[in-house]
Amino acid sequence: MVFETFTPLYHEIFAKVNNAKDKPKKVAVLRKYDTPNLRNFLMCAFNPDIEWMLPDGDVPYMANDAPDGTDHSVLSQETKSIHNYVRRKVTGSTGDDWMIGNANLNAAKREMLFIQLLEGLSAGEAECLCLAKDKSLHRKFKGLNANTVRDAFGWNDDFCDPKLMAERDGRPGVDLGRTSADIADQQRTG
Repeated sequence: MVFETFTPLYHEIFAKVNNAKDKPKKVAVLRKYDTPNLRNFLMCAFNPDIEWMLPDGDVPYMANDAPDGTDHSVLSQETKSIHNYVRRKVTGSTGDDWMIGNANLNAAKREMLFIQLLEGLSAGEAECLCLAKDKSLHRKFKGLNANTVRDAFGWNDDFCDPKLMAERDGRPGVDLGRTSADIADQQRTG
């Protein structure tokens, strides 16, 4: 039995998806390397309700020429900061309401941070991030598309996990910013 002693970079995972022969095998590859950060990245790449707040087209950055896995950051860790570059349509909104990941960044700062992020990644991962920004990851990696991603992670057409939605809808609202003592005190004093 063969065990992998490392976690492949995202572009290596996507190449494995590309090389898988049929959809069940592609789904199996995504499930094998499933992490919250990979899910977050793929959601930003394929969810039509998420828009990148960066200019379309090529990004003017200097590609990192160091070999993969050496002397640079990895997309699996840098995905934690992806909220700086995207906005999401408010669920159930009939108008043009957006939740901005980091509203404190102006456009110039956001673009500068994105270029710095790309220059710190390996060439393959930087290309994946640029393709995700342009919503064209499926053009380079055959079979890596919205349907395959939804099947792999059990998401519905809105890119939500129906099990988590049912759990959330079945219990009273949760206030994540306050302790139960704070909530009780607020209810007592009005």
